[in-house]
Amino acid sequence: MSNRLAHETSPYLLQHANNPVDWYPWGPEALERAKREDKPILVSIGYSACHWCHVMERESFEHDDVAAIMNEHFINIKIDREERPDIDQIYMDAVQVLTGQGGWPLNMFLTPDAKPFYGGTYFPPRPVHGRPSWPQALHWVQQTFATKRHLVEEQAQKITEQIIHLDGAAIKGPKGPMASNYLQTADKVMVQLRPRFDSRHGGFGGAPKFPNPFNLKFLLRYHFVTSNTEALDHATLTLQKMGSGGIYDHLGGGFARYSVDEYWLAPHFEKMLYDNALLVSNLAEAYQVTQNNYFKQKAKETLAFVARELTHPLGGFYAALDADSEGEEGKFYTWHAGEIQEILGSDADWFMQYYDVTEAGNWEHVNILNTPKPAEAFAQTKGWELETFEQKLQLAQQKLLAVRGTRIRPGLDDKIILSWNALMVSAYATAAQAFGIAEYAETAERSLNFLLKHLYINGALFHTWKSEAKYPAFLDDYACLIEALLDVYQTVFDERYLQVAIELNQKVQERFTDNNGALYYYTHASQKDIIVRKRETYDNVTPSGNSVMARNLYRLGIYTGNQAHQTKAEAMMAVMMPAIGAYGSSVANWASVLLEFGGTVQEVAVVGPAYVTFCHDIAKRFNPQRVVMAAKTESPVWPLLQNHAVSGKTLIYKCENYACQKPVEKVSDFFA
Repeated sequence: MSNRLAHETSPYLLQHANNPVDWYPWGPEALERAKREDKPILVSIGYSACHWCHVMERESFEHDDVAAIMNEHFINIKIDREERPDIDQIYMDAVQVLTGQGGWPLNMFLTPDAKPFYGGTYFPPRPVHGRPSWPQALHWVQQTFATKRHLVEEQAQKITEQIIHLDGAAIKGPKGPMASNYLQTADKVMVQLRPRFDSRHGGFGGAPKFPNPFNLKFLLRYHFVTSNTEALDHATLTLQKMGSGGIYDHLGGGFARYSVDEYWLAPHFEKMLYDNALLVSNLAEAYQVTQNNYFKQKAKETLAFVARELTHPLGGFYAALDADSEGEEGKFYTWHAGEIQEILGSDADWFMQYYDVTEAGNWEHVNILNTPKPAEAFAQTKGWELETFEQKLQLAQQKLLAVRGTRIRPGLDDKIILSWNALMVSAYATAAQAFGIAEYAETAERSLNFLLKHLYINGALFHTWKSEAKYPAFLDDYACLIEALLDVYQTVFDERYLQVAIELNQKVQERFTDNNGALYYYTHASQKDIIVRKRETYDNVTPSGNSVMARNLYRLGIYTGNQAHQTKAEAMMAVMMPAIGAYGSSVANWASVLLEFGGTVQEVAVVGPAYVTFCHDIAKRFNPQRVVMAAKTESPVWPLLQNHAVSGKTLIYKCENYACQKPVEKVSDFFA
């Protein structure tokens, strides 16, 4: 017997469609029933690639006796956090207020009017280490709600007030102009990050270790602005160590979510679209700075994985690959030594040495491929030329990849999420600029046009798509899509993308503006099914929509000459300056925007028949403070392209505040 989730499109909700729990999706039917029957609501939130979500389902939600308790005493709602991040944010704040920590699965108990009063993350089927079992939690909540209702209501009101307080906490403090102290604030971020540098293994802090792509983005920009070599060295060390560790898929490409150890060896094996998008951008920028082909190769391999395993036939990108297959975490990706010996024969010994494969296994009696020694150093130990070793390695990898392809694959979350797709479009555009690969620019355009066709309908954006568009888009959907439009424009210089970006920016002003403050709300003005309308400011696993909008507004102000955009962006940055200086990595994308636009922005206009080639050559060098416009002829529409008449020549104008230097005819002269 299936429950109401059988009618949903989310892979995560469909995973629970055959539970004996009487699950509802979030919506009027469930919320109105809770009020009508005066029952507490259980909201259980997770996502399809979440390992512990699967564990709790197997241990609790699939059991008839547990379901009977839930069905009798609660209105049970299952939420895919990736479909409804707005609801997830509210109740994640609530569980952090209650317990001091968060994560998924997130299980929150609400009053009939949806205010949270008790909850946690994973609950085991039996009590363990002081953690109550799920049945114990259910009975306690039911009895407390029935016999101490006034205490429940008081607790719910206090927690709701705390959520509102948390929403404004990051933007309280003295306000000041951005430009006058932007470097001082950036220095504070560096001072906070430096003690957390793991100078041996890369990354920040100990286990568990996350990639933190916004920290890496900040370090690359901090090096550009200050010439601080420590910042560059740590960013590149981290990318190299991640690329050599088990968090990276050495056969298929792409990065897993995070490592459970400090060495990047053992990941939680889920692969998320947003992680790979952000890390491709990091790798492409690291290549621009260093010209180290290692970063280019890892980016290309990751994009090959995205193209092969996460790309919809029409051009969008799927959300994630699960950590589990056959009910076992990492089974798809790990190897026994005997398997490799059987597949590779005489090549097995050197392959196993290079990839740290042993008979005993390097993780839970199996092996996660990783490369403790760089390829060049390993080849030298064997007396091989690097090119020879790479050819041998590629052949061996192909053999193992073919065998791995016959295994039962991890589950695919095949919904299209607008903001995550936009991040991947930007990654393709960044890679196209850094590497000069036309195919990446073509993919960026194709995917961008897929999003505009399927998720931008009758003037409204939608958050997800899977055969149909669902849920009104959130601020980060608008912000990341505008950013992708600007990134693709700065790759192919098609003015249509600028026009759509301007159009969407106007919708952001109309639908998300906080009339009492400088920042934007996360949710659309007409959305009524949440208890708090939040302004998200922190950069978590994806960037804050507000930080992305600040960057968008600066760029749009330069492109259009509309000073109001830059004034708005500066007001946003001024509000966030205390938080940037105080919270460091929690607002690292804000800190990166600060370094891009706090100083002197290089405005570049390229006009003439060879404008595309010239722009490609300019883009290969890293400069996050550069904004480029280009066209075959001058244009009265765009300030940077006005009054640049040419006669058969291609000219490059370097400008500041719309005042341009004498044009040059060679890219080498531009960089001189």
